[in-house]
Amino acid sequence: MFRKMRESQSDQRMIDEQVVDTRVHELLSLFTSDASPNVHRLRSLANAIEPLAFNIKQMGYALARQLADALPPRGPTEARRVDLPSSLSTQTAIESDWVAHWCNELKVPVVYHRKIWELAFVLQSIHDRGHIRPGARGLGFGCGTEALPSYFAAHDVSILATDQAPQSAERAGWVHTGQHTTALEQCFMPHLVDRAHFDRNVAMRFVDMNDIPDDLIDFDFCWSICALEHLGSIDHGLRFIENSLKTLRPGGLAVHTTEFNIRDDGPTIDNWPSVAFQRKHMERITAKLRAQGHKVAPFDYTLGDGPLDRFVDLPPFHHDLPEHIGAWLGAPAHLKLAMDGVVVTCIGIAIEKTAH
Repeated sequence: MFRKMRESQSDQRMIDEQVVDTRVHELLSLFTSDASPNVHRLRSLANAIEPLAFNIKQMGYALARQLADALPPRGPTEARRVDLPSSLSTQTAIESDWVAHWCNELKVPVVYHRKIWELAFVLQSIHDRGHIRPGARGLGFGCGTEALPSYFAAHDVSILATDQAPQSAERAGWVHTGQHTTALEQCFMPHLVDRAHFDRNVAMRFVDMNDIPDDLIDFDFCWSICALEHLGSIDHGLRFIENSLKTLRPGGLAVHTTEFNIRDDGPTIDNWPSVAFQRKHMERITAKLRAQGHKVAPFDYTLGDGPLDRFVDLPPFHHDLPEHIGAWLGAPAHLKLAMDGVVVTCIGIAIEKTAH
């Protein structure tokens, strides 16, 4: 009897939930069943959300383009030691001479986009430790279609570029968004390296970042760019940072960038395809690594005080828009964005493995 009662209650809950879902859908639908506008107050409020997002986007993107156009003309640049701290993507960094240098090296324009900062942060951190040199060995995690393997190969650095296995990437949705390497050929950037240097210096292997093979060892450096937030949870991401050091020789460098929730307090995104780390998570992994004898570059959590440091891009983002709407808005230009309700930017962490 009690079993039948529980089943009946469960069935009723399912019916109630379906009724609620149907009603909410009706309230939020843009049009009614006869194609007339939905004038319910809830829908009226929702109607303003996308136009507001477009307004914010176009103003932020326009400002970013104007500021980029006003940057001094780039002449020849040269690499210099900066000793970057572990830090956040900021407008000041984008306008720095070290970012300008690495954009020159990668043959890309300086634009106000956090991905530009990530590439420059990784290259500068590796340069600061003297690893961009013939004969060095580097390991890239989650490389996708990055330009870095080609850049390193042009300098006779031996690179193993790794990525998620194709079937896993397809399940996660990365294949369809063009962010996954299915062949070594997609890592080849002819504007950065000739074919002979590339073939001699770059190899590829599928690697699960949650289960790094034991035979990946004795590299001078390893890196990942916005990959470790996709490992399933914050704990998985922190564990990867620690485990990545096992691939290095003593004194080697690990440098990683990831999504960072700018709020120290309150909830964040966890146990999701894209998670967002907070300061407490960085402090936790830093304390653990330093206790093991590793050197973690000191953290600078400065959010920046420029106008683009305070611009938060909103969804829908370009990959969710029809192509002609994306073209109308112009290329994305943001250092911070809203991700599932929290404001995130990029953070970079650099760790030197203990020499013992």
